[in-house]
Amino acid sequence: MISRETYLQKLRRLKDQNIIKVVTGIRRSGKSTLLESFKSELIKSGVAKKNIVFLNFEERENLHLTEWTTLYDEIIKTVSSDKKHYIFLDEVQLVNDFEKLVNGLFRKKNIDLYVTGSNAYLLSSELATLLTGRYIAINIQPYSFSEYALAYSKEKNTDRLFRQYINASSFPEAVTLAQSDENLVNDYLQSIYDTVIIKDIAERYKLRNLHNLHRVISFVFDSVGSYVSPTNIAVALNKNSKKTISHNTISKYLDFLTNSYIIYPAPRYDIKGKELLTTNQKYYLVDLGLKNITTTNKYDADLGRKLENIVFFELLRRGGKVYAG
Repeated sequence: MISRETYLQKLRRLKDQNIIKVVTGIRRSGKSTLLESFKSELIKSGVAKKNIVFLNFEERENLHLTEWTTLYDEIIKTVSSDKKHYIFLDEVQLVNDFEKLVNGLFRKKNIDLYVTGSNAYLLSSELATLLTGRYIAINIQPYSFSEYALAYSKEKNTDRLFRQYINASSFPEAVTLAQSDENLVNDYLQSIYDTVIIKDIAERYKLRNLHNLHRVISFVFDSVGSYVSPTNIAVALNKNSKKTISHNTISKYLDFLTNSYIIYPAPRYDIKGKELLTTNQKYYLVDLGLKNITTTNKYDADLGRKLENIVFFELLRRGGKVYAG
């Protein structure tokens, strides 16, 4: 794994600031590793290990820590009043009433708080209401090309490496797997896809029939960089189909997919009228490698649209807000 300097620099600047650091992004994009790296930096800088609490709520030994009051009491027991303590809560949305936990810890003056989540629910919930103006969200994605190049430092042909980048996955672990056994990558991507669809969408939103959801996903994945709307997706999917799907349902599915960070929207902006339009917008895929598990030909997408996808995320990484004109 390589150092995620872009994100680490943000955490360094925010260290000890009276604000909650919220790291978001799709599953397996490197959120936990980022916090582990930052934790190591703290220790190297002289912070005592006993003054750091790191809890990943997906790990088996922490599965019992689901009640926020119990967890709050356990954390507070370790916090002395005369020392700064660094609290890392990984996948905090798995804790019941996590908003109350985060708010309670934030009120302690000697706590510097960092949390992560794999679903936009983390910031669209009561937490956002409770902590308006008191948190900064850092959205993390799979490797940029510069990070990908560091992972393939032995490859000196930049053009060849970039052609590989636009057709492969840039999830950190997928990059590692590809260097040892490329045949394992698609299985790994399938596991990410399945987890996002089942845990972050189906279970959260109580969906039973996933057939139409998969149809919408395939359509959006194949339409990266194109203007789409719930209405034109419905028209395309209902053509020659016995089972129809409404544009309202499709609109909900698009929201679910966006909230899981598997796709990102670029709202349409009317340059002449200088206003956002509520009709067609573009969607971009967080990792082009995911397209490989929904199509038989990973080279089928238009090169221009793949490049547009890459540019979109590079602009996001640099702090931009991206619109489609």
